[in-house]
Amino acid sequence: MNPIVRPDGVAGERLDRVAAVRRELAEHGPPRSPDGGPDFATVTLPERDCDQVRDLLVEEQVGTVVEIGLAYAGSALAISEALLRTGQPNPRHVVIDPFQYTAYDGAGWELLLSAGLEDVAELVTEPSQRCLARLADAGFTADAAFVDGSHHFHNVFVDLHFLGEIVRPGGIVLLDDVWWPSVGSAVAYFETNLRWSPIPGALADGTADPAGGRPRTGAYRLPDPRPTPDFKEFQPFC
Repeated sequence: MNPIVRPDGVAGERLDRVAAVRRELAEHGPPRSPDGGPDFATVTLPERDCDQVRDLLVEEQVGTVVEIGLAYAGSALAISEALLRTGQPNPRHVVIDPFQYTAYDGAGWELLLSAGLEDVAELVTEPSQRCLARLADAGFTADAAFVDGSHHFHNVFVDLHFLGEIVRPGGIVLLDDVWWPSVGSAVAYFETNLRWSPIPGALADGTADPAGGRPRTGAYRLPDPRPTPDFKEFQPFC
């Protein structure tokens, strides 16, 4: 990947602030973990994986990103950092998490605000399957998406279906936990039937399953133009 150039001046100060919050989160965890709430180490994308997501998004020069699943904001901070680094006008980071206040006590959103990202990030607290349908109907367009929400096959499938309409042709979709059969099977449909293509070498140095060696995260490029296959052309994908 191309080396990241650090901006100077105000932009550099903003990046320093985001980097400081990211570093604090990686070293010490979130400011609080609700009693009985999800474990930080279990649900959070490891720091080196977050770095790779950031670097890929910078290389893609993204200006608008949709993220599903905020949790403790590990990946969200990396994505917002990428948006600041690209220098695109009016960067936008739409974060969807219906459990941010019920399961995480707002800790992830609080970290994004503490990093000074209130003018970049926006939080939607409704199920992604409903929000994405609404965004698609409104003609909303993104350059990329990061998916780490529900791991039920049907929910992942619906998320990817609508992201296929929202993410521009030639854009990218990143998924966490593709090593889970439910997630991997959902994306396999889009690879097999709608020509989503794994990006060679992307996220290659990230976390892998110790048992089978399968990467934790996946990166896929959407075809340009979007295909419209006949239903008779359906290919089994599992």
